[in-house]
Amino acid sequence: MARIFVVSLNLLQLIVLVGFHSVALADERPNILFVFTDDHATKALSAYDDGLIETPNLDRLANEGMKFNRCYVTNSICGPSRACILTGKYSHKNGYYHNDQEFDGTQQTFPKLLQQAGYQTALIGKWHLGRQSKPTGFDYWHILEHQGFYYQPKFITPWGQVQYLGYTTELLTDQTLAWLEHGRDPDRPFLLMMQHKAPHRPWDPAPDRVTDNMNQVYPEPENLFDNYENRASAAAQAEMRIANDKHMSIHGPDIKAWDQPELNDPNNSRARDWFYGKMTHDQLTTWKEAYLQKNEKYYEGKLSGKDLVRWKYQRFLQDYLSCVSSVDDSVGQVLDYLEEAGLAENTVVIYSSDQGFFLGEHGWFDKRFMYEESLRAPLLVRWPGVTEPGSIEERIVSNLDFAETFLDIANVDIPAEMQGASLEPLLRGTPPKDWRDSFYYHYYEGGGHNVSEHYGVTDGRYKLIHFYKLGEWELFDLVADPHEMHSVYGDVEYAEVQAKMLAKLQDLRVELEVTSDDPPTQE
Repeated sequence: MARIFVVSLNLLQLIVLVGFHSVALADERPNILFVFTDDHATKALSAYDDGLIETPNLDRLANEGMKFNRCYVTNSICGPSRACILTGKYSHKNGYYHNDQEFDGTQQTFPKLLQQAGYQTALIGKWHLGRQSKPTGFDYWHILEHQGFYYQPKFITPWGQVQYLGYTTELLTDQTLAWLEHGRDPDRPFLLMMQHKAPHRPWDPAPDRVTDNMNQVYPEPENLFDNYENRASAAAQAEMRIANDKHMSIHGPDIKAWDQPELNDPNNSRARDWFYGKMTHDQLTTWKEAYLQKNEKYYEGKLSGKDLVRWKYQRFLQDYLSCVSSVDDSVGQVLDYLEEAGLAENTVVIYSSDQGFFLGEHGWFDKRFMYEESLRAPLLVRWPGVTEPGSIEERIVSNLDFAETFLDIANVDIPAEMQGASLEPLLRGTPPKDWRDSFYYHYYEGGGHNVSEHYGVTDGRYKLIHFYKLGEWELFDLVADPHEMHSVYGDVEYAEVQAKMLAKLQDLRVELEVTSDDPPTQE
C-alpha cells in the first residue's frame, strides 16, 4: 500500500460534510463504481481478443458481466472524452473540443443529476479538464494536478493542494478504499468515479512492477513499418511514430545523460532528469538496477533503422503493459473490498478508458485518428443479478451513452438534450429494435501530433473519413481490410457503398446538429 506523505484532509471532516446530505432511510438503488483509465488499448486486456497481457481482475468484470466489443468514442483525446462522459453530449454541444481548454462546469452533468436525486457523489483521480476548472456535482473530489505524475503526485482538493509520496496508481487505490470505508454514507447510494492516470505516457512502471516485462518479447503488428501509401496524406503527416518521435526516448535512468548533461542525443532520456530527481532513494535504486544495464547495451549496439524501431517498440510495450498491470492490481483490490464489505451485489461496476491507443499499429503510439485502435475503447460492466455473466455485446455503443446509462440505472430522468442512449436495455438482455446502426466521430485538435482534423461515420463494416482541412477522404472496408491500409474511396466497385456512407454521414450531422467543422473562434 502506498504511504501518504502530507495529508491536509481529515476524513472526520469528510464524514461530517457527507452527513449534511444524509437521507433518513436506507436507499436500495444500486451504487455505481466507474473505474476509468487513460489510453488503455483493448489489446492490453486479456478479456479481449489478441490480448498482450494477462489482466485477471479486469477479466473478472468480463466473466461476471458484459464485454462490449464496439465501444466507440466521439473524439479520441483525453479531455473531450471526459467532457462527453460527464454531459452525454458531443464536443460541439458541451463546448470542450480539445485539451487546451477549461471545462464549463456550470452546464448540466450526470453527477449533478445523481446528486440532486440523493446519490452521494465522489471523484478521485485524473480530472484533466483544464488547469482552472474544478469538478462540480460532487460531494467529494480529490483530483490529480493536471496530467499528474506517476511518482510523488500532487492532488488538488477543495481544501487546497496535497503532496503525496508514492506511486500514483497505488495512491488512487488507497484513497478509493479509504472513501469507501470511511467517507461514504451507508444510508445513501453512491456514484464513485475512480480515474487513473495509467497507462498514459510516460509509462512509468511501479517499483514492484518495473522488471515484470523487461525480458518479454511482444509480437510486432503487421503494419509496424507502414509506408502510409494508398490513403489520404494525414497518416504520413502525423507525428507520433515510434521510429522518431521525441516522446519515444529509450526510457529509464540513463547514466550517460546524468554524467554528461550537455550530451545532445535525441534518443537518450536527458529530458527526464527532473523525474529521477523526484524519486526517493529506494525508488531510484530500483529503477537503476532495472534499466541501466539494458540501456548500456542499447548504446553499445548503436542500433539504427528497423532494428532501432523494434528496440523502441519492445521497450514501449514492456513499460506500458507494466502500468496496465498496476491498474489490474488496483481493480482487484477494489473488487475484493466490495465483496468483503457486502457491497458487491448492489454495486454496478463499469470499466472503460477515455479512448483506445495505438500499440505500434501503423508504426504509432498515441490516438486521435478514427482508425479502429484509437476509436475503440474497452468497456466492461458487471451488474449482479441483472447482466448475464460472460455476455458479449457486438452492437455499437459509445462513451456518449455513459451518462444516460448511469442515470437510467439510478432511475433518474434522462435530459432530452443528451445525445446518447442508455445501455441499460443491453445490460438487461433486452436490446431495443431501433438501436443505432452507425456512429459519428469528430476530432478537432489538429496541432496535437500533427493529426489533421477530421470527422467520419462507421457502421462497423465500412468507415468513411473526411480530413476536411486537407480536402481528402478515406473509405475502408473493415472486413477486407481490417488494418485500414488501403482506402477504397473513389473505387468504382465501392461506389454504392460510398454513396450510402456519404448519406449516413450527412444524416448524422443533421441529427446531431453539427453546424460547423471547427470550434468557435475564441475571443
